[in-house]
Formats: sequence, structure tokens, C-alpha cells
Amino acid sequence: MASEERQQPLRLGSTAPNFKAETTKGPIDFHEFIGDNWVVLFSHPEDYTPVCTTELGAFAKLEPEFTKRGVKLIGLSANTIDSHEGWIKDIDEISGSHLNFPIIGDKERKVAYAYDMLDYQDTTNVDSKGIAFTIRSVFIIDPKKTIRLILSYPASTGRNTAEVLRVVDSLQTGDKHRITTPINWVPGDDVIVHPSVNNEQAKELFPDFKIVKPYLRFTPLPKEKTTAA
Repeated sequence: MASEERQQPLRLGSTAPNFKAETTKGPIDFHEFIGDNWVVLFSHPEDYTPVCTTELGAFAKLEPEFTKRGVKLIGLSANTIDSHEGWIKDIDEISGSHLNFPIIGDKERKVAYAYDMLDYQDTTNVDSKGIAFTIRSVFIIDPKKTIRLILSYPASTGRNTAEVLRVVDSLQTGDKHRITTPINWVPGDDVIVHPSVNNEQAKELFPDFKIVKPYLRFTPLPKEKTTAA
């Protein structure tokens, strides 16, 4: 596929493209799958790859934590459903998990093109049909079908599932409480009062907030008030 035919890159704030696809749990319409939930969509270039095998096992083990937060997990790999089924058996055996979320079969890489999950580092990185390989992407999508996070990892580096969960907590807690989260924040740490909240409003919302600079105001936010609770 020529570069001029490719989809425009997605950005934070873009509407997640809808698609229909076969998965290990049956056919889906992606927007219907999202429903009123948050979704983490993550892609893999091929089945039976070592790094991806460890990642899927880790996501499977952490799935209950995502479920508590109203988040659905869905994977994608550029292979067939039959291949996925065999791979899942290996994943469960190796990790001791029980992988229950769907994995999209994207052998033709149609979803990969729609989401621009493609490797630009080397234009020769294509299969025998000349189709570019998917890269290893993560998308966090909210119930409005808005993309809130995009991450891309190299093939050599395993993803951090705890970081994906941390970002979910940050986004959901920020939406609920009109705050943002500082570097290395984990639920229970102090947060930053959102710039749209003036000091008079902050006094009502956050009685214990502190002004470090006019543009930087911290406030305690107990863990039980975050989505991690």
C-alpha cells in the first residue's frame, strides 16, 4: 500500500475508528464492543513471539484489576483466529494465567492500517505480499470512543502492564475530580489541581490544597477516592 493511501495518523482526542473483525470470542463491531466502557486495545506483530507471549500472560493476570475499573481488554495480532487459539494455550501454560479477553485476528492487517500501527523505521519491513508489519501499540479509549493514550513499543522491549493500569487510574480519577497527576504518581499520592479550577473553586473542592506557584497547586487525594479503590 502506497504511503499516500494510508490512513492519517491518529492523535490523542481522535475518535477511535470503528471496525468489524473476527476475534477469539467471536465477531465484533468495535464501537459496540466498547459500549459504555473504557477499553485498552494493544497489538502484536505475530503469534508465538517471545516478548508478546509474556505480555499477554501479564495482561491476563491483571485483567480483574482492569475489570474493576470498567475497562475491557482486547488484543490484536496479525495472524488467524486458529493460530491465536493455539498461542493462547501456550500463554496460559507459560504464565499460569487464564486468558479470557478477545484477540482480534488481523491477518490482512486492516485494523493495523486503520490505527496506523505500522513500522516506519524500515520501509523493507514487509511480508511476502508487501504489507507492512504491525508495531506494538497500546490505545486507551474512553466510553465516548475518544483515544486518551497512545503508546508504541519496540519489538525488543516488553510493555509494562502496571503502567497501563496507572494511566487508566490517572485518566479516570482526573475526569471525576478535576485534577491532573504529577510524575510517578500512584493512587494515594498528592495530585495537581486542574488549571481550569480557579482558587475560589479549589477552596471548595480541595480544602487542603497548597499553592506552590500560581500555576502549580497540589492537594491530597486519598486512594479510596481514586478509581484504584
